[in-house]
Amino acid sequence: MSPLQGLFSAISAVILFLYGLQGFSRELQAVGGTALQTWLARVTASRWRGFLVGALATAVVQSSSATTALAVTLVDAAVIPFRASLGVLLGANVGTTATAWLVSFKLTGIGPVFIVLGAVLSILPVRAKVIGKAVCYFGLVFFALDLISTELKPLQNSAQLKDWLALAEAPLMGVLAGAVFTALVQSSSVTTGLAILLVQQGVLPPEAAIPIVIGSNVGSTSTALIAGLGMRPVARATAIANFLFNAAGVLVYLPFLRSFSRAAADLTANPGMAVAWAHLIFNLTVALIFLLTLNWIEPPLRSWLGADVKSGGLGSVP
Repeated sequence: MSPLQGLFSAISAVILFLYGLQGFSRELQAVGGTALQTWLARVTASRWRGFLVGALATAVVQSSSATTALAVTLVDAAVIPFRASLGVLLGANVGTTATAWLVSFKLTGIGPVFIVLGAVLSILPVRAKVIGKAVCYFGLVFFALDLISTELKPLQNSAQLKDWLALAEAPLMGVLAGAVFTALVQSSSVTTGLAILLVQQGVLPPEAAIPIVIGSNVGSTSTALIAGLGMRPVARATAIANFLFNAAGVLVYLPFLRSFSRAAADLTANPGMAVAWAHLIFNLTVALIFLLTLNWIEPPLRSWLGADVKSGGLGSVP
């Protein structure tokens, strides 16, 4: 296979991965329907429950972009208040680390099993058919990741690529690369999955992959920002708050990111798992800091972003 053919095969696998993620998220939302919105409104009554809901929903849907966009939409519809949405947004950042763990455990080979299982379920009555589609798309996500891994193997011996990727070891460059790439593909799962696959194949050192993965958190906020453009001020404020949380976390970590990456790489002999640990530690610490200080942060944030009471649901959240 020529290098050009290999490049197009890898790009096709990434597109297939994106298609699988979008389809999986869409089918899960179709299964929940309006019942999902009612349930979300009830269980996000406190910041901590909202956090857990955001984390769980994102881990299941495999897309923080979908969760945050849904949160913005629900705030716009006054289903959940602005403050409750903040817990959901912070939880989504933690839930998105599930992709990193699944890839680091080298579970990409499970894709065909879920594709076949989903196809079988799709033959059954209507309700099972909808669930079958979700299962099939879930399998497609990991099948595509396995294809990406296969297509990237020839790159192990590419000195030019290694030199280019080595630039990511400079924390700021790595963060910017992760943010821009994630904003372009509209999925932090793609960025995280690719980074860990490259680490597992020895193409990218974990110290370079960690800034890229952390930068993907900022890039993933673009979906909610775009979704909130045509909505009411309170919904736009929710999307902007999501960006500010992630950007603030990156700015706090940035001066120590090189040493943090090295420390994470020393945690385990498995380089892919080291990236997953770093991703989890970063998102969890940032989320906990904001959750613990939300009583002080939320009022000025609400005022600054223009999310006043008249613009839609700002109930008090413990």
